[in-house]
Amino acid sequence: MSTLHIRNARILTLAGDPAPRRGKALGELGIIPSGEVLVADGRIAAVGPKLETPAGAEVIEASGRVLMPGFVDCHTHACWAGDRLEEWEMKLRGVPYLEILKKGGGIHATVRAVREATQKQLAANLRDRLVLMLREGTTTVEVKSGYGLTTEAELKMLRAIRRAAGDWPGTIVSTALLGHACEGELDDYARMVVKDMLPEVSREFPDIVVDAYCEQGAWSVEACVKLFEKAHKHHPIRVHADQFNPLGMIAEAIRLFARSVDHLEASRKNDLIALAKSPTIGVILPCTGFHTDGRYARAGFFVDQGGALALATNCNPGSAPTHSMPLAIALAARHCGITPAEAIAATTVNAAAVLGLKDRGRIEAGLRADLILLQHKDERLLAYEFGGNPVEVVICGGARMA
Repeated sequence: MSTLHIRNARILTLAGDPAPRRGKALGELGIIPSGEVLVADGRIAAVGPKLETPAGAEVIEASGRVLMPGFVDCHTHACWAGDRLEEWEMKLRGVPYLEILKKGGGIHATVRAVREATQKQLAANLRDRLVLMLREGTTTVEVKSGYGLTTEAELKMLRAIRRAAGDWPGTIVSTALLGHACEGELDDYARMVVKDMLPEVSREFPDIVVDAYCEQGAWSVEACVKLFEKAHKHHPIRVHADQFNPLGMIAEAIRLFARSVDHLEASRKNDLIALAKSPTIGVILPCTGFHTDGRYARAGFFVDQGGALALATNCNPGSAPTHSMPLAIALAARHCGITPAEAIAATTVNAAAVLGLKDRGRIEAGLRADLILLQHKDERLLAYEFGGNPVEVVICGGARMA
């Protein structure tokens, strides 16, 4: 693996403790106005104002542009088959979502397509999306199952995610979204998931995070709690909550030491305050509001209360058909009440904390060399501009991507 020397860069180091940043610390990017970074053997070898170029090193001249950690997209559903174009056109014509569901649309359309696809096809679909993500600076991505709904189909998805991970230079972290939707009565379905599906997933993926979607028409608080109380003995847990309705899941997530609560668009102030005072990280997904109902999480309020905030794309075929972390940052700055600096920290060091990864999200000696060089000399342009790709150079695992 070649040695790289990045020279004359405005470096956003985000140096310090790998624990998630909170409150005012979220906006502190550890900037070196003009500095250099050495990369060797897949790791960051040195960071400083001026470094000597090792013999044979490839020199990357930054010319004052911003060098920052690669994006960590900590919430996606990027493994799927089929598309939802027909229902999207119906939605544009004003057809209510419940009517779309009755006609076989919504999540169940994706479930059918995933069941019909082979593991190889699912992995190929995911790889295509990962190529696009990497091009826009995402070097670590979480990918959930959840479109199978049967034990066999969920395992197929998780195996496809694992297969795609072996062919991608970045890092994939798998999540078992076992409580996404249901077939038949929720109580019966949830009982099957806890009794049959969870043990099979645990057997093959013993360290995987277990997730659920708590919302009207999906999983109730009670069903989620039963799953999590069984799962968290062996697995970390995460939960989708308060996308459309505040059902009380945040309090249960805090009690169960969930790693994160994701969405938060409909959260009450007292729940956001409680979440902010807990170790659990709040993950916002503004691309979802942009594509669906124009609703956005009050992230600025959450940060002001001392909350640990992360930001992700929620890449999926139904509510957030995008792979772009720069777009997520632009939307968060406009609609969620956070600054560009806070959004940058939320997509790097804090997003890495959601995934339990301490070796990335910062630019410090010894860490994994996942770095992006922007086209810009001012990091605020990352949020100010939208609709294009601001990333000039991607370095993933110490290698410069073509």
